[in-house]
Amino acid sequence: MPDDTQDLISGGHLVAKALKAEGVDRIYTLCGGHIIDIYDGCVDEGIEVVDVRHEQVAAHAADGYARITGKPGCAVVTAGPGTTDAVTGVANAFRAESPMLLIGGQGALTQHKMGSLQDLPHVDMMNPITKFAATVPDTARAADMVSMAFRECFHGAPGPSFLEIPRDVLDAKVPAAKARVPQGGAYRASTRSAGDPEAVEKLADLLVHAEKPAILLGSQVWTTRGTESAIELVRTLNIPAYMNGAGRGTLPPGDPHHFQLSRRYAFSGADVIVIVGTPFDFRMGYGKRLSPDATVVQIDLDYRTVGKNRDIDLGIVGDAGLVLKSVTEAASGRINGGASKRKEWLDELRAAEQTALEKRLPNLKSDASPIHPYRLVSEINDFLTEDSVYIGDGGDIVTFSGQVVQPKSPGHWMDPGPLGTLGVGVPFVLAAKQARPDKEVVALFGDGAFSLTGWDFETLVRYNLPFVGIVGNNSSMNQIRYGQAAKYGKDRERIGNTLGDVRYDEFARMLGGHGEEVRDPADIGPALLRARESGKPSLINVWVDPDAYAPGTMNQTMYK
Repeated sequence: MPDDTQDLISGGHLVAKALKAEGVDRIYTLCGGHIIDIYDGCVDEGIEVVDVRHEQVAAHAADGYARITGKPGCAVVTAGPGTTDAVTGVANAFRAESPMLLIGGQGALTQHKMGSLQDLPHVDMMNPITKFAATVPDTARAADMVSMAFRECFHGAPGPSFLEIPRDVLDAKVPAAKARVPQGGAYRASTRSAGDPEAVEKLADLLVHAEKPAILLGSQVWTTRGTESAIELVRTLNIPAYMNGAGRGTLPPGDPHHFQLSRRYAFSGADVIVIVGTPFDFRMGYGKRLSPDATVVQIDLDYRTVGKNRDIDLGIVGDAGLVLKSVTEAASGRINGGASKRKEWLDELRAAEQTALEKRLPNLKSDASPIHPYRLVSEINDFLTEDSVYIGDGGDIVTFSGQVVQPKSPGHWMDPGPLGTLGVGVPFVLAAKQARPDKEVVALFGDGAFSLTGWDFETLVRYNLPFVGIVGNNSSMNQIRYGQAAKYGKDRERIGNTLGDVRYDEFARMLGGHGEEVRDPADIGPALLRARESGKPSLINVWVDPDAYAPGTMNQTMYK
């Protein structure tokens, strides 16, 4: 009798084929009985299965992988607690506009509503924090729905999708001819739009005639890989540029158009302000920090973001890189007069930068012990090279670093984004080092933040992924401690925020990594070099002053 089994394919293998078609070369996962057929399919398709110790780490790693590569990341977790553990990672990707797919297991359809193992309404839970969430109802639809979920990741501003696959749907086999397996590159249109041509012309005219323009280059500049277009615009039109989120590093430190410390000054005095790829959220004071007299232009991938929280004079929906390129082209031939007149404006902003720098210079060079956080982040900034990907994971200590650390290349800054999630550091290291093994990865952790996902330091050791890790250790959740002291008084500042004096250097060595303790600021630089040279995952435990707070912490409105 003929063997018909060669024409059959399981749901897990169909999922793997769809992942392969999307260009996914690794999945992040924590094993569970509901999902193991996907692993079997990944082995056949040459997709690496990276196993971690907590599902939150898997989801954050998928998010981080998408940010580094520009391709969607993928995490696969089991049903029930496996999926709920991953919720934070998906929510973080949602607020950060990061394209990733979370695949969750589910009890068998034949046991629906019967109380099967780990059964929960995953789709209902995921709907508010994804761009697409659905159940795969039939084995033959598995690959098709994976491709559908990926397509939805890139609708408007990117973001996460979720699929749950019941165990019997995943494990069942169907005739291969019955299953639709979309081919790579054949199921998604280009989402790159250069914006409304009339609006582009209007923006070009505004910038040509502006006397004191300023531009903020947000995360979507990197998301759209629009770095070169952004650089061309600010240099051609002679516009001072500020950067936030993943947009940091668009211009290298020292570039005449790179500004960092004078943003509030610039936005108070500018006559034209262009906001590119960042919303008017809490980081922007909901738009209230912009001069009410300025002409404000907002460019974003998502129509819903443009003009939200603050009125604007011009809004353009489109790909940041293509829009900025079109604006530069539209302004060509009529820019010299306006561009040359802006020297005084750039000199004024450079003077404001220098004033701000001199104000904090004593702390940047402080020899005090405990170590001032400004000294620590200054040493880290000096340590970075053009190939250093910098990751910030913490509260107050990372707020310090945001004012000082300047990545030297595009796409070399990673932080959680507007959700403010603690614990992204180790999974971002995992993703960044696997995606770009040629890059050095440097991560700064708060001691509270590291504790949330720190056990996956062992995963970095197991996969031999060297990085330079620094824990700014003040034995406190210090950002919250400041708020409690400000609102309730010094006698109530230590409620629910004080941690033990943990030796994270010893923790690193216990797990097979490199670890050092630093108490003297003069020892920070040499310790960083030794960590780099160790060739291992490393943690430098730096004891920082618990009574020093970042200006950004002290200025938070929730503590007023």
